[in-house]
Amino acid sequence: MGSASKQTGKQTNKVSGKQNAADRRERIAKLRAEEQRREKRMKLIAISVAAVLIVGTGVTATLIVKNANDKHNKQVAAAKAPIPGVKTWSNLTRNHVQTPVNYPMTPPVGGDHNPVWQTCMGNVYTTPLQNEHAVHSLEHGAVWVTYNTKASAADVKTLSDKVKVTPYSMMSPYPTESGTITLSAWGTQLVVDSASDPRVNEFFTKYVQGPQTQEPGASCSDGQM
Repeated sequence: MGSASKQTGKQTNKVSGKQNAADRRERIAKLRAEEQRREKRMKLIAISVAAVLIVGTGVTATLIVKNANDKHNKQVAAAKAPIPGVKTWSNLTRNHVQTPVNYPMTPPVGGDHNPVWQTCMGNVYTTPLQNEHAVHSLEHGAVWVTYNTKASAADVKTLSDKVKVTPYSMMSPYPTESGTITLSAWGTQLVVDSASDPRVNEFFTKYVQGPQTQEPGASCSDGQM
């Protein structure tokens, strides 16, 4: 009996060992399968995130380009659109002279002028300018903002702030002008009652280095101060 019991015990242990090995292999297989599924899920998530980022970047770039194009188109449209109230003069002479010039309009918008232009890189002058220097600046594509005593302090500040950040513009008092605020470019002029008039911005957009410029690319710095 003893020998038979031992033999049976050995067989039982052998079967149990085989079963344990099979169980381990099954568990390992399940763990590997789960790991593979987890890796697959992570790859899918990574691909999805990357796709979203790529699409998002593409959309952002598209929006940036679209906004830039829209802004450019608006500027082009504004430059072409007529501004109500603007007066123009043509066939203005452009000779350099050293003597005072009797201009037919006040402030002048063109005609013979001094060889030295008025510095017009966003300069705000607190005293009246010599017409002949200012007209030369208009020839270079500058916008000249003038005002008389009817202009409010708030309007003067608003205009000054705008001029200071706008190259090819300048500003000065002009006591003898009939309008409260006058914007002048070569051969072109607009009179307004207030700096809040929307035509002020339209005039700057259209005429700072605009199509009326007689000498495109000419300097507005290092002139008369």
